[in-house]
Amino acid sequence: MTKLTPYICCQEAARAIEFYARAFGATERMRLAEPDGRIGHAEIDVAGAAVMLSDEYPDHGVRSPKTIGGTPVTLHLYVDDVDAFVLRAVAAGATLRRPVADQFYGDRAGQIEDPFGHVWHVATRKEELSNDEVQRRYDRLMKQ
Repeated sequence: MTKLTPYICCQEAARAIEFYARAFGATERMRLAEPDGRIGHAEIDVAGAAVMLSDEYPDHGVRSPKTIGGTPVTLHLYVDDVDAFVLRAVAAGATLRRPVADQFYGDRAGQIEDPFGHVWHVATRKEELSNDEVQRRYDRLMKQ
């Protein structure tokens, strides 16, 4: 695991794990399920990144984006081929929020929302740029 690992809450976490496997090629690392099937904790690998997830536990303040009406958090994921990744995710049921395109900061990136309300900014690094070059490109963009 990295020092920062996203921990997301999903209505129907078991279904979410199936979606992430189908849409993102995720693999399940582990799952702690209660006798009624509710998932107290699970871990998946998405493109080499760990993601933890669980079902909702309102009594502990654990609520999904669907319950609270959206999310202020975007999960940023680097992948080898952003175009193929986004196409696969949309075919599996994700919603395209921002089409894949080359970005001024050196990435080719797009944004999707999964069926559970989580927003994913997905990118492939195309150019390594200095901070000064990114700032110059940003300044040009802001003048347009």
